[in-house]
Amino acid sequence: MKDNSRQLEFMEIDLSEEPETAAVPVPDRSTIVQSAHDTMQHRGGILSSEKRFVEEAKQWAEMEGDVSPWVPFMSYWPTYGVMNEAQRKWYMFWRKEVRQGRYPDTDLSYLFVHIYELINGIGWQNPQDGYDQLKQLWVNYRERLPQLNIYMQEWMVDYVLVHQMEMSLSEVMGLSGGYLPAEMLDRELQRILQDNVSDISLNMLQRYYDYDITLSKFYRDGGKEVMEQYIPRVIALVDSYLERTQQVGLLPECDPNDERTMERILFRKAVYDDSIYGRSVAFRYMPIGEQAEFVQMVTRIYRCTENKLRELLGFRGRLRGQTLEPELANLIERYLDKTYATQQAESVEQPVIRIDSEKLASLQQESEYVRLALTIEDDHASEVKDEEVNNANVTSNPFDALEARGEITSTEDSMEPAALSEVEIAAGASAESIRLQWDESAEADLDEEWLLFAKELSPQQVQTIHVLLGESPDMELMRLAEQYGTMPTLLLDEINDVAMETIGDLLIDGDRIVPDYIDVFEHVKR
Repeated sequence: MKDNSRQLEFMEIDLSEEPETAAVPVPDRSTIVQSAHDTMQHRGGILSSEKRFVEEAKQWAEMEGDVSPWVPFMSYWPTYGVMNEAQRKWYMFWRKEVRQGRYPDTDLSYLFVHIYELINGIGWQNPQDGYDQLKQLWVNYRERLPQLNIYMQEWMVDYVLVHQMEMSLSEVMGLSGGYLPAEMLDRELQRILQDNVSDISLNMLQRYYDYDITLSKFYRDGGKEVMEQYIPRVIALVDSYLERTQQVGLLPECDPNDERTMERILFRKAVYDDSIYGRSVAFRYMPIGEQAEFVQMVTRIYRCTENKLRELLGFRGRLRGQTLEPELANLIERYLDKTYATQQAESVEQPVIRIDSEKLASLQQESEYVRLALTIEDDHASEVKDEEVNNANVTSNPFDALEARGEITSTEDSMEPAALSEVEIAAGASAESIRLQWDESAEADLDEEWLLFAKELSPQQVQTIHVLLGESPDMELMRLAEQYGTMPTLLLDEINDVAMETIGDLLIDGDRIVPDYIDVFEHVKR
């Protein structure tokens, strides 16, 4: 038998060097789609899907479609190029409706195409117009198409940054339910604390508390609305107080070297031509959220405010933890006491006054009869008096007549009261002439905030301060309130409102000027 088996043979291969292979990157979404249908030859070059979209959008920017039936449209990368003729007709009609303020039901992909137009600068004359259109699309479709929120909260931030519309960031945050990227939130908070503290909101501060305020039973059981109302006012109060007493407000003093630069990629996941506004935008911000002292301060302010509102609203339990220094806590509590009391007084339902027209006409007629009767009596009395004068002895001594006239004059003078009240004096003066004034020597030493306070006061508020500085403030305050048809409490609260806006503190507490400020009014002219 023949042996046909063969001996195994081995070959040596040098594996010390790997063969060169070309790296193949994983294409992103836009590359995949544009290779299928969105590249085109244009003037000797290749247009990307984004550039082609912009070119077509410019051509169709003013086109208005006729009434067309709705046609479903769902695309991962929606552009004009993936629409069929029926879809394009519906889109043009729908866009016309939207531009006229009507927002019919449609698919999310149609909405994206219109948004892409706007973020690429097509369909508006100025950035504010474009912002308003984007906002209206978001507001009117967010409930019907909830997926829209995920994209719009980022694209709106990009739009604001590109067009330097920082004032709109707070509105974007409100539309997105309190969301802003952390770096943008730090930047916006810094702007507000520098420019206008009263624009601050509970949503904006929520990130800076050192605990989750939404877990509080008070917050969940109606306290959220109350805190949204009062926290901005309290923050403005504390900032003004610190500015006045320590020459620095709530905004922490950071080393300029701590400032950071952030580069943000624009309009992610959108059909956006980055040759228009660039691929990214850079901005600088101060990392306020990393400042431990600031976080502790706003947390303590919030805790103090919530505890006082719990007390005013009759809510059981108090928050524990580190508290504010007594002076600041007292300032907040006094302010909340006054503000809450005023709000309660205003909320009391006023009685409805109904006028009986028939009874009113009858009273008017009776009044006319009385007026005519008095006129007749006056005429008769005048005739009698003239007759008596004519019958008088014309040969009497003229000096006797002069003495008699003097006696009458002195008698009339004696009928006037020896001293007039503050209210009576004030009533005799013209409203324009009533101003809060100090002696010249004292006025020269006043801070500018007190001069501003005096300038903002109305005549009746100046009169109220004069009354409080008088000997009988309670009685005179009642008279003044009756004179103006209001309540003493409202007069005092109006002065406190002016004081909060100018000197940053309450001026009146317990129907009296706060002892800390009584010296300021020592040399007030009256």
